[in-house]
Amino acid sequence: MIDANVRIRHVPAGVLDVAYYDLGPAGGEPVVLLHGFPYDVHSYAEVAPLLVEAGFRVLVPYLRGHGPTRFLSADTPRSGQQGALGADLLAFLDALGLHEPILAGYDWGGRAAGVVAALHPDRIGGLVSAGGYLIQDIASANTPIDPDREAGFWYFWYFATARGRAGLERNRREIARVIWRRNSPEWDFSEGELVRAARAFDNPDYVDVVIHSYRHRLGLAEGADAYADVEAQLAALPPISVPTITLDGTADGNFPASDGSHDAQLFAGWREHRKVPHAGHHLPAEAPRAFADAILAVAETPGDGAGTP
Repeated sequence: MIDANVRIRHVPAGVLDVAYYDLGPAGGEPVVLLHGFPYDVHSYAEVAPLLVEAGFRVLVPYLRGHGPTRFLSADTPRSGQQGALGADLLAFLDALGLHEPILAGYDWGGRAAGVVAALHPDRIGGLVSAGGYLIQDIASANTPIDPDREAGFWYFWYFATARGRAGLERNRREIARVIWRRNSPEWDFSEGELVRAARAFDNPDYVDVVIHSYRHRLGLAEGADAYADVEAQLAALPPISVPTITLDGTADGNFPASDGSHDAQLFAGWREHRKVPHAGHHLPAEAPRAFADAILAVAETPGDGAGTP
């Protein structure tokens, strides 16, 4: 369903012209699927049909700096900070008039969903987050972790340098290949899948957005003024109160699966944590049935949109 035969739609939303897929019945319960880095909307190529079959309206936007999504003004800072991603998502919901959609994502997309879930719980019906609570604790960014895990985050430090910026400009697809392999050691992706996703990296703002994202999260770049208030709220690590299922892949090469207890205090409402066998970081592509089932379970959880089951 997410292929060349389906028309990509566009909507002005905040500072962006957002490119997105709109699948399934117009009157179905809305679900917004949000991709990560370095990936694109095709993360959900197998999830979307499962949800459409279940009667959902499925919306899959390209994030800022990816694919056909464009900034509306040349003067807008090409920020990749978490506050910007959350603001983009909220503007997208407003632009389409979506009522209490379920948000689902991983990596950057899961972070955007988590920002909206934490700060605007009245706007959404539930959350599926691969990786747990993904709002960044930037104040703790310089606290070392286990050396083996540090090695997996090589690109964080690479992108902090002029050499890393030049490398991303020159080697977008090949950097993605290396990250994919480390993130998902059991995922036997094809060259075609990588080539397909890498088309989204040809966006003229891709490098600026990505570099700013990684430098900002490490405290090495200032945020855009427009998101100062949002970032101040996120610095407090606000709890998520909407009905939530978190997922961890047991074969994630960079983010070891947990039992969910390490971030349990950051979920103030109903939350269920699931481990997904043999899935890596790119969980919706590696385990589409498990990802879709989590969305179905959240949709069936009674609540008032603010986390009360």
